Amino acid sequence: MKQLYKLGIVVAIMLLVLLGLTKLTNKSAEPKVEVDEVQSEPYSLENEAIINGSTTESTEREQTNLETSMSDVQENTIVVMKTNKGDITVELFTKDMPITAGNFLKLATDNYYDGIKFHRVIDGFMIQGGDPNSKDDTKQAMWGTGGPGYSIEDEFVAGYSNVRGTLAMANSGPQSGGSQFFINLVDNTNLDFDKPPLTSQHPVFGRVIEGMDVVDAIGKVATGPRDVPVVPVVIEDIALKN
Repeated sequence: MKQLYKLGIVVAIMLLVLLGLTKLTNKSAEPKVEVDEVQSEPYSLENEAIINGSTTESTEREQTNLETSMSDVQENTIVVMKTNKGDITVELFTKDMPITAGNFLKLATDNYYDGIKFHRVIDGFMIQGGDPNSKDDTKQAMWGTGGPGYSIEDEFVAGYSNVRGTLAMANSGPQSGGSQFFINLVDNTNLDFDKPPLTSQHPVFGRVIEGMDVVDAIGKVATGPRDVPVVPVVIEDIALKN
């Protein structure tokens, strides 16, 4: 009887060890979200503009700095985005969206966007840019995965919707926004924060007030694999409007 009791204990221990190894194996095999997994069909949830946001130890510090620097903004900020296709004047919702619009404005004034391409263009959906990898043609396989090295907190305000002409954050899911953004060519309200399934939410932080014809022209350019424009569409500069 004692031998059977000891044998039962040994078997139980072995089962627990095997169960633990199985969990560890499954955890290490969990897939990462990659931009290449996103489909390219207009108007579908799978066609959301995304990036693979990266989080570093500087995230909290960077976010705090943004909140502090934008805390005294009373009016929205107007910037001019110069591209090789023409100028686009944008109103940033810095009053209501200090984190998101503030992040974009900080990057713009730091010349972060200079030379970055619109790397993903889908007529009838949106144009996407903001990936620093797009400055390097040898990294084309990585376009759509880059960012500033930190991610910002999601910020949503009722009434701001992904309608035609608005700017919104591109991301790979909640709390993963960085530098990539997109401009809606049509109403894409299915991308709003209050629409199901809420797995990938895109904060709206600005709108085009001049130059929508330029945006539409970019949306019509010829594209190749992965919706990359055949002829590069480059952001030359983003600066405050005088």
